[in-house]
Amino acid sequence: PDVGDEPVTLDTTGETSPYPFFEYKRRTEPVFHGSLMDTDLIPPELKPDDEWVLFGYDGVFQAFRDDKVFTSAAYDNTIGLVMGHMILAMGGKEHHDHRSLVAKAFRATALERWEPSVIGPVCDQLVDEIKNDGHADLVKALTFEFPTRIISELLGLPPEDLDMFRRLSLDLISIPTDIMAGLTAANELHGYFLDQVEQRRRKLTNDIIGDLVAAEIDGEKLTDEAIIAFLRLLLPAGLETTYRSSGNLLYLLLTHPDQLAMVRQDRSLIPTAIEEGLRVETPLTMVMRTTTEDVEMGGKIIPAGAQVDICMGSANRDESRWPDADTFDINRTRHAHIAFAGGIHMCLGMHLARLETRVMLNSLLDRVEDLAFVADDGTGQESKIVGHTFRSPNKLPVTFTAAS
Repeated sequence: PDVGDEPVTLDTTGETSPYPFFEYKRRTEPVFHGSLMDTDLIPPELKPDDEWVLFGYDGVFQAFRDDKVFTSAAYDNTIGLVMGHMILAMGGKEHHDHRSLVAKAFRATALERWEPSVIGPVCDQLVDEIKNDGHADLVKALTFEFPTRIISELLGLPPEDLDMFRRLSLDLISIPTDIMAGLTAANELHGYFLDQVEQRRRKLTNDIIGDLVAAEIDGEKLTDEAIIAFLRLLLPAGLETTYRSSGNLLYLLLTHPDQLAMVRQDRSLIPTAIEEGLRVETPLTMVMRTTTEDVEMGGKIIPAGAQVDICMGSANRDESRWPDADTFDINRTRHAHIAFAGGIHMCLGMHLARLETRVMLNSLLDRVEDLAFVADDGTGQESKIVGHTFRSPNKLPVTFTAAS
């Protein structure tokens, strides 16, 4: 929307879109001394003393590229309370060694073995369960289910643990607003994963936990704590974000039926549709860094020790990089977005997320026809993408017929 010169405020409840506020800030104050969060909800011990936000693409890109000045070490004192000392908070050789180790399991070539054995069958089964019903909420039936089932299979977890695994995964990311729920989930997951690790130390398995148990750095095996910290990070990263990004893509395609028809007709458009969906509706709108020294950006000096919120959601709609940036258009000229962050901490699971989403969408389009969005499902609640930091549709009511 054209926000003109009138000040725009941010709705931190996430019920309305943050994008008009992001656009206003890109034009008026792309390097902002302030916060994007409702600080009343943040526990006092987690509140930063000095907070800044980067809104423009160039500033966001620079911060990700310069990991010496914009460090993520402070995660040890925030979500590290829940996750343990994890790769996200590491730097230098420690980060390089750990990332090299776990990255092997997430390379595009390594993922190919999982598509026919795990990812395809999971997606096919979920769509088969609803294809004859004629209607469904795709959030409940598909987008929340498929990443949960896939990541639990890739980890080698028993199917009967799925509900517990899903519940703890969601509780785990609630630490900013409900610290006790986050800590309780972290403790439960610690015990659960410790048992899984010990099982594999006795008898190695061909899954991600087995890979981590067998891995070595400089001849040393990973400690139980290092493995558990990585696994706890994998839950929100590998489950939560894919569930949100795939839901956002389906919402955008369903509300742009002409583009949905193009994708159905020409499946080679699916990868470009995925990238455009990630750009227009970034599932995680911002991440945090801390400055290690004074740094000048946009004519302002951000002091050492400041928390800097890097707003990828805003950067991905920067009009200096994408004309008509608020519009979802799978035919637009491609420029690399920044939805998976950047620099040394670029998302390890981005190839898996893309692969899962491509397989899910193909599976859906293969099995149902006449897929249509239900604008009014009779509940009185509008179907829309909601959220402030994490964004995804609250529901996706659709009708369809089973493919013949």
